[in-house]
Amino acid sequence: MACNDHLVLEARKNPEYLWSVIRAVKEFRAALVDLLKLYVENSTPTPGTLPEIVPREWARRSDIAQRTKRVARASGLAASISSVIDIGITVQGVGVVDPVTAWQTITRPKPLLTPADVLGACDQAIGHLESLSTQAQTQRPPTVGAEALHPAVWDAAAALWRDGHFRQAVAAAADAVVLMVKKRTGRNDIAETALWQETFSDKEPQSGKPRLRWPGNSADRNVATMNSGLRLFAPGVHMIIRNPATHVDAQLDQQTALEQMSTLSQLARCVDKCDLVEAPQSGGSAS
Repeated sequence: MACNDHLVLEARKNPEYLWSVIRAVKEFRAALVDLLKLYVENSTPTPGTLPEIVPREWARRSDIAQRTKRVARASGLAASISSVIDIGITVQGVGVVDPVTAWQTITRPKPLLTPADVLGACDQAIGHLESLSTQAQTQRPPTVGAEALHPAVWDAAAALWRDGHFRQAVAAAADAVVLMVKKRTGRNDIAETALWQETFSDKEPQSGKPRLRWPGNSADRNVATMNSGLRLFAPGVHMIIRNPATHVDAQLDQQTALEQMSTLSQLARCVDKCDLVEAPQSGGSAS
């Protein structure tokens, strides 16, 4: 088996990685839908020459630029989907086009794709990835111990753990979970404890201050309970695990360290499953 084939096979067996790709595709799709609100279908009868869509009369250039930047960023994060499944669309005279990386052609002359092509590919990909994730989870052999922790936690801590530096391993794992949240929210402007508090705040998202929300209907009792719990759990874990491991110069025994890393692993899995909720972009509403 070729090296690339082996990597694809391993990715398809990793439920956590598959869920990270699903989340990235969902966020790309949501960003594109938001951008499309500023456009309207091109009614000029010149198929295949002019863009599929054109800006609405009331749409401001600054709003289009801001939302386009968001889609471009989300596209980059979702590009890893091509390493797991084939989502290419065959375009006559061109060949196979990746709809995630080539989404911008819908706004350009001689477009290769339509908005429906890109959105439909995203929906199909999400369904395929969810099926792969379920299959990978059921086929995964049971594992116990530190190696079974969330990959972000174990990857950061592994070398220190194996050398017996358990406190440092916990600190590294905690920083890795913080980095996960910084990457998802795009925030690096506040202290870590405040980051957790604001990320899971029950307040509406603001510009530059997105929130993480447990997936599902916010009115559902179980979803509301999870969101309330995360508002307390996330900053609490940071304060009682990360801060002492970083600032207190005392070694941890292996059992205590394993329990703390298990807690960090649980928090990381919650971060993976949460939806990113961003403030509505400025600009008029679609008609």
